[in-house]
Amino acid sequence: MAGASDAGAAPGDAGTPGGGTGTRTGAGTGGLVEALEVLGLRLRQVDLALEGTGVDEARAVRRQVLEQLDDYLLPRLRAEAAPVLAVLGGSTGAGKSTLVNSLLGQEVSSASVLRPTTRWPVLVHHPLDGRWFTTDRVLPGLARLVGGGAAAGGGAGEQGQAGLRLVASDAVPQGLTLLDAPDIDSVVDENRALARQLLGAADLWLFVTTAARYADAVPWELLGTAAQRRVELALVLDRVDPGEEDAVREHLASMLAEHGLAGTPVLVVPEAEPQDGLLPDWAVAPVAEWLTRLAADPAARRGVVERTRDGLVADLVVRAGLVADAADAQEAADARLRAAVEAAYAAALVDVERATSDGRMLRGEVLARWQDVVGTGEFMRSVEERVARWRDRLTAAVRGRRAQEPALAEAIGRSLDAVVLDAAEQAAERAHAAWRADPAGAALLDGLALSRSSARLREDIAAQVRAWQDDVLQLVADEGGDRRTQARALSFGVNGLGAALMLAVFASTGGLTGAEVGIAGGTAVLAQRLLEAVFGDDAVRRLTRTAHERLVARVGALLDAEAARFTAQLDALGTADAGGGALRAAASRVASAPLPGAQGGRTGEPRVAAATSAGAPAGRLRGVGALPPRAAGGPAGSPDAGERTGERERGVRGWWRRLVGGDEDAR
Repeated sequence: MAGASDAGAAPGDAGTPGGGTGTRTGAGTGGLVEALEVLGLRLRQVDLALEGTGVDEARAVRRQVLEQLDDYLLPRLRAEAAPVLAVLGGSTGAGKSTLVNSLLGQEVSSASVLRPTTRWPVLVHHPLDGRWFTTDRVLPGLARLVGGGAAAGGGAGEQGQAGLRLVASDAVPQGLTLLDAPDIDSVVDENRALARQLLGAADLWLFVTTAARYADAVPWELLGTAAQRRVELALVLDRVDPGEEDAVREHLASMLAEHGLAGTPVLVVPEAEPQDGLLPDWAVAPVAEWLTRLAADPAARRGVVERTRDGLVADLVVRAGLVADAADAQEAADARLRAAVEAAYAAALVDVERATSDGRMLRGEVLARWQDVVGTGEFMRSVEERVARWRDRLTAAVRGRRAQEPALAEAIGRSLDAVVLDAAEQAAERAHAAWRADPAGAALLDGLALSRSSARLREDIAAQVRAWQDDVLQLVADEGGDRRTQARALSFGVNGLGAALMLAVFASTGGLTGAEVGIAGGTAVLAQRLLEAVFGDDAVRRLTRTAHERLVARVGALLDAEAARFTAQLDALGTADAGGGALRAAASRVASAPLPGAQGGRTGEPRVAAATSAGAPAGRLRGVGALPPRAAGGPAGSPDAGERTGERERGVRGWWRRLVGGDEDAR
């Protein structure tokens, strides 16, 4: 891609950074770009808000995929002619900044002890390539600081933010850009994250390590990422002592093969004493020549970009699938938490239904107030007599003691209040315990008083129970509306019949013991016989059923409101429909989109231009063509200049063959 035009082609005014639309999409990229844009949209819609096993890793993967899309893939596909971005990464003290400064012949990147704290890495480009980077074409989330020397990195504009410091240099070949990233093992978390973000935006990784530290664990963890994503990679082995190059290279090659990176170019920088902060030109010659050859060959640059792009696309599809799996787990966790709340409050409603139909409500104060209305002695003496005589005596009792009816209603109300409140409290405890035992729910409980019912519940229950009692009185009034029934209903009074209907609702004797069975059970029978005498059997059954249904409905609404205190936490997160189906479909679309300009292998590359030929791009890195001091005349037995030149040329050709996959001499 980078080589779609000749090496060093400057961006134009239309369709390129700094002019017109700011991007240029080559033929064949539209389908993949659109598919990647949809994938990015779907990823942003996935919010892994619930805690759980593996969710932290999934969040990191999601963030990395989005950064890869925004920082590299989409910008690269939209701007095929942009220079190759080579990012130098490595551990603290590996010599990245010194290497960059030495290649340029000037200090542009600080190599001091303050380096681990910098959040403004240096991007060095040819002056004609500057407009590719002054816009947000690549790494759009980072600010830009143009120009300045190494000291410019400490400006006030850098406080509290990260950005790129752009430095133009004639030493950089046109079509190539060098970015000195923060240390991957920085003591500052933000710097480590920035280093990985910059490496993720690279067309080419130049991983710098030393002969003493190349076996450390941290670099290999990152190199494993490069292998997974199939990113174009070259290793710079710094500070290699004379005579140890072959042994170190052999061991490093075996480690690379073990990590799936066989054939990775290894560029050796021998141990040398810096002069004025710069390594000798002969020491950096291997890296300078390798980079210059890359910049000089449009096909090689295009191959680097396409292989990195294609590897990242394939890796993104896999990682998007991992995020989709995590999204499915979020949806399952949401359903699991909701089910726990629903089960707790459904059990509470069942408890209330049972308590209001198994006779328990006919105990205690309710029974006492009913006896006040009908007269205990009269009731006990007449319990075996005819229904007509029960009705006659009850009629007289109701007429004579009408003032006691409000006390009966209040007793029923208080008993119902207690039953409903107790059920709600138990439901809150059960739901809270279930959430506390679930990592997804436990994180949502912090700072919320959900283990107990809401502060207003007692008042709300009282209001709903009173409203239900009004419902019962209205049912009685409506049923006694016809003239014949009205006369009988009026003789008993709506309040008295309403109280009787409430007792009939609680008619079953289940749960009562001893004398309570006879007293409370007989009470329910008497109340029902009274209602039947006034309204008839069918009407009483209908009234009792309707009254109980309305009670359950009102209690259910109260319990639903209590349950909503839990489920509102999930509603706010929007995890109910958080499944990964749409994300998988988007990833599948990316996987099936044709890769523009795919090479299908590394054969058939055009002849590599010599680094010093007339076809080389503008710009010349320091060290190109430089020879070690021994080549100019050393002690007896040392190689002469011709031998040393031939040795390095063979080495350069070997590196180049590993890059382009061909034999330069055969071309």
